[in-house]
Amino acid sequence: KIPFYPNLLSLDIKGFNNVLVLFLAQSLFGILPLSHPDNAITVDRYATPLHIVPEWYFLPFYAMLKTIPNKTAGLLVMLASLQILFLLAEQRNLTTIIQFKFSFGAREYSVPTIWF
Repeated sequence: KIPFYPNLLSLDIKGFNNVLVLFLAQSLFGILPLSHPDNAITVDRYATPLHIVPEWYFLPFYAMLKTIPNKTAGLLVMLASLQILFLLAEQRNLTTIIQFKFSFGAREYSVPTIWF
């Protein structure tokens, strides 16, 4: 019979110790070589760093918020632009509904009666 218990337990303890040593070395000395140098800049709460750029689909809203100095006005302009986008997306749907309501006349009633 092969004794797995002491061997596996000792391997687990060695692995845990290795991870603990790496964690302590990183947390105490900060030696992570993969870190970007921009992450070491001290924080300025009132200015956005230049290297931070939002995703492409947020760029118009980000530009609106940065160009308008008043935060409330920037928020209102951003919400108005979202409403305009919503109305542009629904324009085709709204026009077809309006055309359907106003074009539903005697012509549509006469076609089924001719069939029967």
